[in-house]
Amino acid sequence: MDAIRQFGQYALLLYQAIRSVTEFSTYRKNLFHEFVKIGYESIPIIMLTGSFTGAVLTLQTSYQLETGFIPRYTIGAIVSQSMLIELAAVIGALVLAGKVGARIATELGTMRVSEQIDALESMGFNSVSFLVVPRVMAGLLMFPILYVVASVFGVLGGLAAGELNGVLPAAEFMQGARRYFFEWDVLFGFVKSFVFGFVITSIACFKGYYASGGAEGVGKATTNATVLSCIYVLLADFILAAILL
Repeated sequence: MDAIRQFGQYALLLYQAIRSVTEFSTYRKNLFHEFVKIGYESIPIIMLTGSFTGAVLTLQTSYQLETGFIPRYTIGAIVSQSMLIELAAVIGALVLAGKVGARIATELGTMRVSEQIDALESMGFNSVSFLVVPRVMAGLLMFPILYVVASVFGVLGGLAAGELNGVLPAAEFMQGARRYFFEWDVLFGFVKSFVFGFVITSIACFKGYYASGGAEGVGKATTNATVLSCIYVLLADFILAAILL
């Protein structure tokens, strides 16, 4: 029964957020603030994550393909396709679930237990429009951009690892990456990152918005938001792959 109740609260919060999208003047300032917090400030960790993921994938693929029967440029194809289809979106989302999701849940949870949300509503503000809508919208718009950053640095990291370790020259790496490049891979990655952005920000907003129990309740809401975001990102990844591939 508790799970059904929470799902009902989550659905109601999303319904209120959709109805509040037209109130642009209410959340305009917060929206641009969230663009910076979710997008710009996440670029360094996404660059680092993408680069090392691509580098490790190149070395591991080279180790597994130690045979003369498979062209070496296949490594570049495997690394680039793996980053575009799966790793850039999923690993980036799991990292951002801890960075972005935890921050959103903590902010809203603190505002809830300190009665700041109640104060906003008593002054006539639509708290959902003011607090939830800009965070979810920023996630929808910024996660695809962060996916591009992760993909680019993942491929560059794989190329650099192959060149520096003598595993695969950069020219051969790019030969394989270009030969097996398909536009659908990028489109599929965009779709996944868009869905992941919605999943992470909406769950974090829900857990923070309905937090209770003081500091302990805020900590519990933050933990639940991070864990649930990771679980539902993986579930959404499976569903999208089953439907679209």
